[in-house]
Amino acid sequence: MTKAAPLLTLLLTLLLLAACSSTPPAAPPPAPASTPVPAPDPAFQALFPPNAPIEKLASGFQFIEGPVWLPGDRLLFSDIPANVVNQWSAADNSVKEFLRPSENSNGLLAGPNNSLLLCQHSGRRIAMRSASGVITTLTDRFEGRKLNSPNDAVYHSDGSLYFTDPPYGLDKQDEDPGKELAFNGVYRLAKGKLQLLSKDLSRPNGIAFSPDEKFLYVANSDPARKLWMRYPVLPDGALGPGRVFADVTAEKADGLPDGLKVDEKGNLWATGPGGVWVFSPEGKHLGTLQPAEVPANLAFGGPDGKTLFLTARTGLYRIATAVAGKKAVY
Repeated sequence: MTKAAPLLTLLLTLLLLAACSSTPPAAPPPAPASTPVPAPDPAFQALFPPNAPIEKLASGFQFIEGPVWLPGDRLLFSDIPANVVNQWSAADNSVKEFLRPSENSNGLLAGPNNSLLLCQHSGRRIAMRSASGVITTLTDRFEGRKLNSPNDAVYHSDGSLYFTDPPYGLDKQDEDPGKELAFNGVYRLAKGKLQLLSKDLSRPNGIAFSPDEKFLYVANSDPARKLWMRYPVLPDGALGPGRVFADVTAEKADGLPDGLKVDEKGNLWATGPGGVWVFSPEGKHLGTLQPAEVPANLAFGGPDGKTLFLTARTGLYRIATAVAGKKAVY
């Protein structure tokens, strides 16, 4: 016992020293830092009053489109599958039917003498409703063949009408047996004559002029080619060769390039994947508005033109802006 005690003490001491001198296990690597969210471009922030909210005005629709602001502080918009044009009133935040049936109208546009233009899918025409309620056909055929389903339209200051004609109103779209045109075109209607401007886009959709009308913007709503085109407007009203203004084909968010508008400064406001994409006149993406539902179209309105209305699937929304939309011809 007397000889074993010093030996035991020595062994315990050596074990303690070994434990103290051994390298501790490596600490786990730190978790990778999350990718920072880019701060909004100051130019984007300047387009809105500070802390401007996106407000939901009404809901319960099927699929709304084509908003247009009209005198009397009212907004008209189409509910395509419901076959109705609704009217929202700023006075009491109410919605009521304005026109039924609408022939499944999509884009709406203010016309001369307080008329309303309707891009009608099932009617396959652009119709004009007079202030007294009489509806006539502005155009429904090109070279004797029925149009596909006019989608969106915009007036030039010379009174000519530019519009897009994708196949969305046809049950089988490009493969529909009732489709009479082999292409989906962009047109100009002037003095009763319909002129084909372009047939290069697979799904031409939203359409708008730059403030000086030197350029025409057109959305292409093809999932395989999600982009916005910009065409120079020639002195005779025809279009020069277009260029891709912005391409979002790689974007995975819900939504396609659809309705669009231009503000007084020349910025392009375009519905697309995930929300409303805002571009400078030079094509720089300034930022994206993201309401609770993906919008399909938009319109500037309000007494000073500084309210942006959004038609987003089943809901109608608005947000105040610090810039007015490009003034409409009518």
